Amino acid sequence: MDIPKVSFFDFLVRAPEIVKNPLPFHHDNFEKKGDTFWLHLGFGKRVIFSRNPELLQYTLQKNHKNFTKTDIQTKEVAKYIGKGLLTAEGALWKTQRKLIQPSFHKKHLARLLEIMQQTIRKEIAELPIGEKIDVTPPFGKLAFEVVAKALFSGAVNQEEIHRLQEVVEASQRMLVRELRQPYLGWWFKYGGLLEKHFRMVREARQLIRRLILERKKVVEPKGDLLDMLLAARYEDGAAMGEEQMIDEIMILFTAGHETTANALSFTCQLLAKHPEYQEKIYEEIRTLENRDLMEQLMQQQIIKNVLEESMRLYPPAYFIDRMNFEQDEFAGMHFEKGTSLLFSVMEIHRHKRYWGAPEDFRPERFEGAPNKHSGYYYPFGAGPRMCIGNNFAMFEMQMVITELIKHFKILPEEEAIEILPLITLKPKNAEVQFEKRS
Repeated sequence: MDIPKVSFFDFLVRAPEIVKNPLPFHHDNFEKKGDTFWLHLGFGKRVIFSRNPELLQYTLQKNHKNFTKTDIQTKEVAKYIGKGLLTAEGALWKTQRKLIQPSFHKKHLARLLEIMQQTIRKEIAELPIGEKIDVTPPFGKLAFEVVAKALFSGAVNQEEIHRLQEVVEASQRMLVRELRQPYLGWWFKYGGLLEKHFRMVREARQLIRRLILERKKVVEPKGDLLDMLLAARYEDGAAMGEEQMIDEIMILFTAGHETTANALSFTCQLLAKHPEYQEKIYEEIRTLENRDLMEQLMQQQIIKNVLEESMRLYPPAYFIDRMNFEQDEFAGMHFEKGTSLLFSVMEIHRHKRYWGAPEDFRPERFEGAPNKHSGYYYPFGAGPRMCIGNNFAMFEMQMVITELIKHFKILPEEEAIEILPLITLKPKNAEVQFEKRS
């Protein structure tokens, strides 16, 4: 079966628009060409774009051994944050996943809940009341603080956390420029921009190295993620090397704060537009408030449904990239060795074939069996490379929404919810107002 093609000329005509936001261009092509199409990028490069959830499931789960992440993550992202769970492939990824995964089991995360809750309460208490506020920056700070405190307990100060956040976010902005404007690669290199950002990364790595070395001198365990990483052992009994540990911590900072901040920002906007769900959440909180924190999180259903529906409409990881090692076939489509595939999670999450009224905010979709949408719902990926921090992220977001709704009503300030697709899907002008509950 021939896959429909989009010409380089079509791409070139809309290039200025694509630099700012490529999603409308891709959506138009999906509507015209179908769920899978070729895009010619010039210079012999081409990419397959798809919103076919069965093809995505095939690459992530059923035949995952024939697929690897593309250079976008294994080289471009890795040059800033190192070779860890997010960017590594092959034997290194398997070894690291097996070593680190136990640290993110629910029973281990239970130790971190108090640290996470204290941090969340402190940050929520600092939100301005009764005025218009873009929630993305404070949620970015909150999510970064949560990761930092979960990793290092009290061993890292506010100035260090702020600097780490600056470096991580600046690196991501630079990477977006490189990916969207490859024709300026010479300027980025010889104009000194790349080296400027690499210096910042080296500074961040040195800060993390110092925190690791200081922790190794501490006798009394803190019970945080750093303790778990230091205690973890490979099959031969060896501990993780220092440079590899720094890579993994850089990745935890990068993957663990921005996606969470984005999801919380979109969720706040949706709740502001649909206040009836704020009241449903408030009643659920009151019903569960006398229970143990872990039990509360496990029993919360309305908050989970709201978060799931928010991530359906606005998936923070809005695309998934893969490339096949050997030639492959699926549903009559032939893929030559080394074909780049880019899956639009956002298009899958809004596909009329799988979702009734896909543009509407309906948390009730997620009532009932927890996996009933698993074939076409991918907020954390799927298969062996499913996000290792999905439980951490969900617990954190549940606690944030709990604290917000317990104390405030969220009022809308903007009619439309706008997006800014960078490495992750960010909100644009996520402005709301918080009003104290009487």
